[in-house]
Amino acid sequence: MIGRRITHRTADGVRIPGTWRPAFIRNGDYFLTDLFIYADGLIDCWGLVTLDEFEKKLESGWVATTLPDGASVSSHELAAWKVSEPRTWLTPELLLGEVRDTIDQLNGRPDSTDRCLAAVDVFLADPTEENREAARTALLAVPETQRCYALGDMDLKDRPLRVLVAGPGGRTYRPDEPPVSQEEYDRAVAYFEERERYRAERASHVPADGPDTAHAPAIQLSHSFPDKRLDDPGHLALRNDYPAPVTVGGVVHPTVTHAYWALSVADPEVGVAITAAESTGAARRLASEATRRENWEDVRVAVMTGLLRAKYEQHPEAAEILLATGDATVVYDDVNSGFWGDNGGRGRNWTGRILELLRSELRLRRSGIPGL
Repeated sequence: MIGRRITHRTADGVRIPGTWRPAFIRNGDYFLTDLFIYADGLIDCWGLVTLDEFEKKLESGWVATTLPDGASVSSHELAAWKVSEPRTWLTPELLLGEVRDTIDQLNGRPDSTDRCLAAVDVFLADPTEENREAARTALLAVPETQRCYALGDMDLKDRPLRVLVAGPGGRTYRPDEPPVSQEEYDRAVAYFEERERYRAERASHVPADGPDTAHAPAIQLSHSFPDKRLDDPGHLALRNDYPAPVTVGGVVHPTVTHAYWALSVADPEVGVAITAAESTGAARRLASEATRRENWEDVRVAVMTGLLRAKYEQHPEAAEILLATGDATVVYDDVNSGFWGDNGGRGRNWTGRILELLRSELRLRRSGIPGL
């Protein structure tokens, strides 16, 4: 299960998503470390290996799923200890199955649990013994350590599932459980019927506060160097360097970019020169050679928000272009800054975030909500 453990590696300039989990490496002694699993099927167990090679690492004990009594174990730069009466839950087969599932999850493919639940749906729609056996086989293909999570029910865990695929008079995969009674089986069927009703309701449910994700496709504001106003600028008008003069404190700046850099410097005379710069590139270069205002990093987001708010107040035609983006995510590229730009997912996209905020403020003014 991936959870919040998200990482990546870069291969040939391509970002490969991944996750990690704890594992023991046996290299003489035992080392508690992180096992990194990536969407392209490579696993880092002190060296990148394929899934087939990883299976051999498990078979050889390089990746250890058991610890002998008295084994020496360490965690790099953290601690070292001797093992006494160790108990472990995984076998090489179980760990391999969990890693396979993780690779499926990283790729957005159905994992063994998804395949099991799909087979159960087929059985419930057509309850033949053949379909029951297929569902049972699919359940047994789920790593045993993961079966209790299959239904997302931590009270009953997977009991309704194992009872359903066993059938009346049948036995579950747990040897300590007696044959399934008709009453137990009927309860399991009722459980899945109720679960299906809940799923159908949830699929059509709209949160009271609106959807979690945007309806409109994302807007990419690619880096550009517009040098003159256009009759129909389109999304280019949303760029900070688009020539839409902004008046701030009685000073007219050719662009938001000019205004931002002029306000950033400690020397007012340099600020005047920045405002008069012939291009946004020249304004940025002048600012880079000057001393920044004290605590500029702490206020720069607020400054940019104020400047962009002024731009869209002073240029209604640009405000209409921004409003026309709907609820789209605004992805703003800035080759000069990973703070202001998204830059292929490597930046923080603060400009895009501010534009989305101001778009919402523009809509608020037209909404008629009292007191705001």
